[in-house]
Amino acid sequence: MMSAYSLRRRLLLWLFVATAVIGLLALADTWREALRTAQSVSDRVLVGSALAIAERVTVDETGALEVDIPYSSLEMLTSTAQDKVFYRVDGPVGTFLTGYADLAVLPPTLAGLAFSDGRYRDVSIRSATLVREVSTGERSIAFSVTVAESTLARAALAKAILVRSTIRLAVLILGVACIVWLAVTLALRPLDRLGAIIAERSPDDLRPVTADVPQEVSTLVQAINSFMARLDTALDALRNFTGNASHQLRTPLAVVRTQLALIDRSETPQQMAASTAKAQTALERAERVLAQLLVLARVDAATGVVALQSVNIVTIAKELTAEMVPLALQREVDLGFEGPDEANAMAEPVLIAELLNNLLGNAIAYAGHGAVVTVRVKEYPDGVVLEVEDNGPGLSASQIAQARRRRRGPPVQGLAPIKDHEAGYGFGLAITAEIAALFGAEIQLQTGSDGRGLLASITLRRAVGVV
Repeated sequence: MMSAYSLRRRLLLWLFVATAVIGLLALADTWREALRTAQSVSDRVLVGSALAIAERVTVDETGALEVDIPYSSLEMLTSTAQDKVFYRVDGPVGTFLTGYADLAVLPPTLAGLAFSDGRYRDVSIRSATLVREVSTGERSIAFSVTVAESTLARAALAKAILVRSTIRLAVLILGVACIVWLAVTLALRPLDRLGAIIAERSPDDLRPVTADVPQEVSTLVQAINSFMARLDTALDALRNFTGNASHQLRTPLAVVRTQLALIDRSETPQQMAASTAKAQTALERAERVLAQLLVLARVDAATGVVALQSVNIVTIAKELTAEMVPLALQREVDLGFEGPDEANAMAEPVLIAELLNNLLGNAIAYAGHGAVVTVRVKEYPDGVVLEVEDNGPGLSASQIAQARRRRRGPPVQGLAPIKDHEAGYGFGLAITAEIAALFGAEIQLQTGSDGRGLLASITLRRAVGVV
């Protein structure tokens, strides 16, 4: 037995996994952006501090450079993160003037400003070197100001941005999860109603399910209705089969039982022979009914799944006619065939043979001694017609109408019951009609030529590509 799973939990799990993956990517991008933002802020402060120091570089009376470090410029670099600040002034460039002598000076650029990350005294730093010139009146002297600070403040700023982003993302995920949980609960209510509708039905209620469901569930409802229709068809076939079996076999078996009782009470050989002959006839009829029931079961099994193919109807008709000749001679029936050499139609070989076998068997059995039975195959532009005609007693107009309307199973209310000696004929015609329906055709019954006998015909579609 397959274990059940929660659709709600599965949806939430997939949502959480997808959101977590996207969230991790977003956090990674946020972290990089936070570092860039913190670095940008730090660089602006470094430049501001370097400019403040550069403005205090002057030329003394001897023409040398001197600087009065404004400590306010260094204080702007400090923060609550207890950053360490380092500076160095060189003037002229390459000549140490003041500050930390071992602090590295960055190579000058065209813009006169350079930034770099590094380590100084076992501390991670961010440094900036600013190159400027001061005039002595006669010439200009280039000097550089290098300012560095530890990256504690920058890391703290990036961490604060990341933490805030993480909290917002977590709140967003929880909010979406709650919304999805509620939305899935509401969305699954039609399925609950659908399950309740089906559960309330009785076992024999196979009517189509009608429920107000979303479009996404309509396919499921259609599949359930299709399954119910197929199940109903299968149950009908089973009921028809058992009903036909009991109905058709009851009479011949009763006749056999009665004749056996008469044989036991027979006083003369003639009476015994007569009862034996009647019992033999009843057994033959029971055998024929059993054979028809087997055909009926085969037709029920093929309903809806029969694969039509190109079949030479003439070949099958000739073979079956030849097989029936001994039985026709025994019944003193003149059996013949009329038709072209070849006529291809869309059918199933075994079932079309069973159809013709039923028509031929009925005609030979009920046409009477001395009757003429003819099997015909005719070709027309739109189809191939298969006919079986006899000149026996046939069926009356009311019996033909009854045979057209009757279906397998119990007699239809309002129709006169078929007489006992006609039951096999009616049953065989019902099977023939079922087989014809599988081919998309319909059995036609009418009075034979000259107003005598019965003419049964079926029109089959011509095989594709056959002229």
